[in-house]
Amino acid sequence: MSHFSQIKTQIRNLPALQSALNDLGLDWKAGPQPIRGYKGKTQSAELVIEQDNGYDIGFSKSDEAYELVADMDFWQQAWSVDRFLEQVTQRYAYHTVINTTAQQGFQVAEQVNNEDGSIRLVVQRWNA
Repeated sequence: MSHFSQIKTQIRNLPALQSALNDLGLDWKAGPQPIRGYKGKTQSAELVIEQDNGYDIGFSKSDEAYELVADMDFWQQAWSVDRFLEQVTQRYAYHTVINTTAQQGFQVAEQVNNEDGSIRLVVQRWNA
């Protein structure tokens, strides 16, 4: 019997999550919207990624962070669940750093995408 699973994340900022999903080329819908699951069951989420098989992936607000919600028996993404979360988390962290440093008056001076998949950022701020 299939059911929805919730996976805790450290994702707290919805706009940064949306930017991360855009970076990964994923189409998503803003919620609250229902996530479609096994035998027509649904669960509400703040962000929904529809899958071609009729079973969706979503991110639901839980306490202070968002949880990944999906019926794992019907996972239909290019990456495994773990790899998906790694990719989303990396892009989320990137956007969080860029947005936070920009609010503090910094600009990206250098960005290097390393062979191991990590990103090196150098930010700077000029004082007048």
